[in-house]
Amino acid sequence: MDFLNLPPFLIALLGVAVFFISLFKTNIALGILIFSMLLSPEFSAGAITGRQVILRAEDIFLIVIFLGWMARMAINKEVGLMKRTALNQPIIIYSAICLVATLLGAAQGTCNIKQGVFYLFKYLEYFVIFFMAVNNIEDLKQARVFVVLMLITCFLVDIYSWTHLGSVERLSAPFEGKGGEPNTLSGYLILMMALIMGFILHSKSLGQRLLFIGFFIFTFVPFVLTLSRGGWIAFFPMFFTFVLLARKYRQYLVMVLVAIALIMPYVAPDRVRARIAETFAPEKSYVVFGKKMGLSESAAARVDSWKVGFELWAKRPVLGHGIPSGVVVDNQYTRVLSETGLLGILAFFWIVYCLFSLGGEVYKNTKGNDFSQAVSLGFLAGLAGLLAHSFSSATFILIRVMEPFWFLAAIVAVLPEIVNQETPA
Repeated sequence: MDFLNLPPFLIALLGVAVFFISLFKTNIALGILIFSMLLSPEFSAGAITGRQVILRAEDIFLIVIFLGWMARMAINKEVGLMKRTALNQPIIIYSAICLVATLLGAAQGTCNIKQGVFYLFKYLEYFVIFFMAVNNIEDLKQARVFVVLMLITCFLVDIYSWTHLGSVERLSAPFEGKGGEPNTLSGYLILMMALIMGFILHSKSLGQRLLFIGFFIFTFVPFVLTLSRGGWIAFFPMFFTFVLLARKYRQYLVMVLVAIALIMPYVAPDRVRARIAETFAPEKSYVVFGKKMGLSESAAARVDSWKVGFELWAKRPVLGHGIPSGVVVDNQYTRVLSETGLLGILAFFWIVYCLFSLGGEVYKNTKGNDFSQAVSLGFLAGLAGLLAHSFSSATFILIRVMEPFWFLAAIVAVLPEIVNQETPA
């Protein structure tokens, strides 16, 4: 599906409609945005220095919704620009570092300013989602509705994945273009499985718990069949976060993990076994603790990207080369180092620290509220999984992972305030 095939007046009409919805009913516009995060088509917007520029419908929706929100604030002076959260300061500082590093890199010829503007927009739009959601969630009912919409979107992605089980080698999200991005889908499903597990552990009834268990299994199968080794590895830190924090259910979680480990070798499809076996194909050798270990070409490229990233960073250690650095680095950490230097990686880890602190405080201080407990615990586990996923992918710049992640972060950020406002039934 290509938006460019639609008549221009229909595109304009759709944009105007979303603008007025966001002006008068921002919550409805944010609901549209949630569905568009994974279920929107992409289209080409030209190319910069030989690299195709891909935009998605949610990029357009986000701009229009943001403009409608700004217009609403201009009309209604009581609507605040930015609620205070623990994340405001690190986000602003990290964004400023990205901007300065890119401008400096463009001035010194280490990055392209046209590419830089486009990538900066991509990087910063996730924070725009966070601030818009934080400023528009006013009560627990709204938060519940948004979480339900996120779960419905995941369910629709699961259905799409199940319908493609026999037709593609590796599963990918809808509208991913030719070849798809299985690693992106694995990162998204790590986050959503964590959220689903949060509700499994904090459901009010056996019926709800069984429903979410079925939902988890329904999501786990497409996750495995992305054949993303980085995703498979990330599953374990995500799961162990529940083991660590959900003490009441610890023994059951350990039993589930053991059962998965025992059953998977017998039920896993041949392509899963082949994917694991090919990881250690002796196409390229490394010496680890004095022993030679062979890796496949794909796995070796992930290892080499760390070396490339550190070599780039060593040339410009303080502020990096700017965004983008011009070299593909398949992990989040050395990518941040090479693009924004030591200052950028410190600001990035500051954001991560604040996210963990925020989720931990909400989980600790909202005992008795099952919804808040489920969402905050799921968020913490999802964050742990995505940080592990980032060792083999630049996860924190993947649009289809970060948009739902930052929306969920916004919900967690406002939970203490809206839970305290709720009157006990």
